[in-house]
Amino acid sequence: MLTYPEIDPVALAIGPLKIHWYGLMYLLAFGAAYWLATWRARRPHSGWNDQQVSDLVFFGAMGVILGGRFGYVLFYNFPQFLEDPLWLFRVWEGGMSFHGGLLGVLAALGWFSFKYKKNYFDVGDFVAPLVPIGLMFGRIGNFIGGELWGRVADPALVPWAMVFPRADDLPRHPSQLYQAGLEGLLLFVVVLWYSNRPRPRMAVGAVFLFGYGILRSVAEFFREPDAHIGFDLFGWMSRGQLLSLPMILAGLILLLVAYRRNRFAPVS
Repeated sequence: MLTYPEIDPVALAIGPLKIHWYGLMYLLAFGAAYWLATWRARRPHSGWNDQQVSDLVFFGAMGVILGGRFGYVLFYNFPQFLEDPLWLFRVWEGGMSFHGGLLGVLAALGWFSFKYKKNYFDVGDFVAPLVPIGLMFGRIGNFIGGELWGRVADPALVPWAMVFPRADDLPRHPSQLYQAGLEGLLLFVVVLWYSNRPRPRMAVGAVFLFGYGILRSVAEFFREPDAHIGFDLFGWMSRGQLLSLPMILAGLILLLVAYRRNRFAPVS
């Protein structure tokens, strides 16, 4: 069994100003997305320029933040919102949802596509490889904050199990790191590799949706469900798995439609 490396959630404090590690992870996520998008946009015949990349990352960031917060309230704690509607705006108390953030980003991409008169699915294919690396930083932030810990594990079988002080004194899976590796690093490698191959329009976005849904569902088997929710669907499926099902189905459908059309897009 490993000792959880307790890290001060405040990375830097200057008087009353406190910069938290989780906030820094968000900055790293958006910074990495901007760098990767700029690199891809500057390749020959990409069809993208620096101004478009800047606006895309800005719109995407707004979609992540607003959608993530609204999604958490709607999907994970709607009763608290009904009791205290102003809680929606107290983001410093925590509470963000990936699935809500995804919906926010999809809406933001719609506005971006309309503004620049780009095909929506082309924009989605360009954005898809940018997302997993940001997810990786986000899950590392969860680990540093000692939140969203895993289920209880047997140290004899899982020697890397950890005791998370904010949970209890039981050894648990460091599921935040599992998610950082699966839906972050692994998904990034797969989607980026696939995006550099000849493929039909909207196939890259479809691979991201399907891949994330599958990998998130796998990781959820090691993650402790939210205490106030527990399990859905007869007590065996977590809320994260339930919300990932539409992503898996949508990814499969879009992938089938993309290859049935068989219109291969230039690599960008």
